[in-house]
Amino acid sequence: MIEAKIFMGSKEVDRDGKSTRRSPYSGEIVSSHPLCSAEDANEALKIAKRAFSESKKTPLSQRIAWLRDVAAKLREQKELFSKTVTDEIGKPIMFSRIEVDRCIETVELTADALTHLRGETIPTDATPSGRRSTAFWRRVPAGVAVAITPFNFPLNLTAHKLAPALGAGCSVVLKPTPEAPATAYLFAKLFIESEYAVKDALSVVYGDAEVGGALVSSPIPRVISFTGSVPVGEIITKSAGIKKVSLELGGNAATFVESSADIPHAAARCAFGAFVNSGQVCISLQRIYVDAPIYDRFVEAMASETLKLKVGSPYDDDTFMGPLIDKEANERALSWVKSAEKEGARVVAGGEIVDGIFAPTVMADVTDDMKIVCEEVFAPIVSLVKVEGFDEAAKKMNDSPYGLQFSIFTDSLELTQRALDEFECGGIVVNDVPTVRFDIQPYGGMKLSGVGREGPEFALEEFTEIQSAVIL
Repeated sequence: MIEAKIFMGSKEVDRDGKSTRRSPYSGEIVSSHPLCSAEDANEALKIAKRAFSESKKTPLSQRIAWLRDVAAKLREQKELFSKTVTDEIGKPIMFSRIEVDRCIETVELTADALTHLRGETIPTDATPSGRRSTAFWRRVPAGVAVAITPFNFPLNLTAHKLAPALGAGCSVVLKPTPEAPATAYLFAKLFIESEYAVKDALSVVYGDAEVGGALVSSPIPRVISFTGSVPVGEIITKSAGIKKVSLELGGNAATFVESSADIPHAAARCAFGAFVNSGQVCISLQRIYVDAPIYDRFVEAMASETLKLKVGSPYDDDTFMGPLIDKEANERALSWVKSAEKEGARVVAGGEIVDGIFAPTVMADVTDDMKIVCEEVFAPIVSLVKVEGFDEAAKKMNDSPYGLQFSIFTDSLELTQRALDEFECGGIVVNDVPTVRFDIQPYGGMKLSGVGREGPEFALEEFTEIQSAVIL
């Protein structure tokens, strides 16, 4: 068991009161963290405010070396971090290892992006009212940043906030998910104990609404970066005040499988996109719109591919899908299925809890008015809907309050172009699932799926501000 500690700046702090985390798979206690209060949050913010006076002046070369050092140390401790992720959230070990690899890449990509953080000169005499000067704009550190992270990618999504924020010269207070405190603690420790670290630039506190509310509503932070649910995102938006707010919220990812698509390929990829990480991904494939002429064949292929997936112990190297985050998530997923069945949908794979794990589930004959396609499920459930061509598919895909990522499977260049023009979402994938995300790309959504973008180069814009200068 790993005992996570509070970091008040660079100082490690403990508390008598503890909260424990049990493995979603075995039920054993795998980690613990101190119970924090609003006072702890406010103290961490004060430390961060003082630290910013130094972090903003730290040479860029030091910040780049800092990130590269963290990436190197993480590579050395890959198995420890992989096992900790699996222990805390039940992610299959092969995907935990992939997450560690991606985290290393995210940190290194941020270090690379920092070398391109630049501005431009401004021709102030370009208009009659102007006059000749030496003028330019540049990006400067925004200030104190608050980072609030989710459970589904507890390492890499934390890296997507910490690396660009600290690399940009901000100071940061991190509030990690309560489901994976040890993962965040070990990761923060790499930053804080690095020989290149900026003293007190990173603090870590734990908690739920009380701590999060204190961090968000305080006048100290300049940036709030949050990944999580839409309801919490709305609360943050209302309580943050005049700050830079970056929100990566929910999704209801969809794809259209058109008649010209390679059905075996599309079915195999859709099974991956729907059930990887037990469907607990903001861009997990939830809605599959299938062209009517190939609908029956695709339903059969999708059920067949789903039944091939190995479900079981997350510690086995070849397990594809493990448990949901907790028992309540199991019961919620089961209720989604039962509700859809009552409304006329049919289960063609899964639909039950086996040995404590909710099985990957394919629902056929789903219609637009069913709750299972209207809201974010965040579970290993995918719905198949029959449509008459691209126009109907695009209309139904866009008819959602969410707009994170969509995709299309087709051999038609014309339909590919129409998808790029007509899909209302932050990211579009062609001939693969919308669950595809490369950490180097800009990532974020439209509508209720959020504001702002992640991805090292683009996140640096969230943690910096444009400052102009004129020399006369």
